[in-house]
Amino acid sequence: MKLASYIHNGRESFGPVIGNGVGDARGRLSRFHSLLDVLRADALDEMRRAFAGVRADYPLKDVELLPPIVLPEKILCVGVNYGDRNAEYKDGSDAPKYPSLFFRTPGSVTGHDQPIVCPPESIQFDYEGEIVLVIGRGGRRIPAEEALSHVAGLTLCNEGSVRDWLRHGKFNVTQGKNFDRSGSIGPWMVTVDEIDWNRPLHLTTTVNCEVRQDDTTENLIFSFSDLIAYITTFTTLKPGDCIVTGTPTGAGARFDPPRWLVPGDVVEVEVPEIGTLRNIVIAEP
Repeated sequence: MKLASYIHNGRESFGPVIGNGVGDARGRLSRFHSLLDVLRADALDEMRRAFAGVRADYPLKDVELLPPIVLPEKILCVGVNYGDRNAEYKDGSDAPKYPSLFFRTPGSVTGHDQPIVCPPESIQFDYEGEIVLVIGRGGRRIPAEEALSHVAGLTLCNEGSVRDWLRHGKFNVTQGKNFDRSGSIGPWMVTVDEIDWNRPLHLTTTVNCEVRQDDTTENLIFSFSDLIAYITTFTTLKPGDCIVTGTPTGAGARFDPPRWLVPGDVVEVEVPEIGTLRNIVIAEP
């Protein structure tokens, strides 16, 4: 099941993607106001039953897609998590022993087919295609062997980075990862019953149809299960929390010379089992 959050005629709703349309869960399941509410109530099966054999309420072309989980409590991002990524830094450091982590705010991401915004402070705006774990069942100190049972579904992220602000302070990357609408998540969440965990997921990122990133989850340094186990050592994951699991080699900063995004560029992040997340770059008005 593919689940989307969207705006139709100024009204926010959510529901399953049905062919080339989308269902209106707020109309059919009025006790839920968002997909986050559904996850918190552990009610995905109720969603399936409510929409069994139902036609779409609205064409996809008539809705504005939002990030699948609107206002999650946490968006946790993982850095340097694909093989060969550490070597891209050319600093002679050893491979990481533990995941590198940082947070993003919900306001720093927009949805599919919405513009991502390059701020006037930056001439080093970059893309990073990534797979996102959406937590369905929360917990603390989750063992790696049980971790995938806590995942509700997968979506995609273009973890847009304002690289000239990544080291604005001495130690942090927070500023450069949190400019408003600098990244995106979507187009929808695919529930885990449609994912074969035994097969690697193939991730590609293109800029203006040119392939820039191309790798599979077989090349992850820290697996999805390892990430959940590590993160829940120090924090409790809640339903709807998003874990952005890392980007492959090939971001614009790693070319010589760098290939930064400019207004008009179209970035597409694709995993066949999930879909394609597409955004055009604009300058901040």
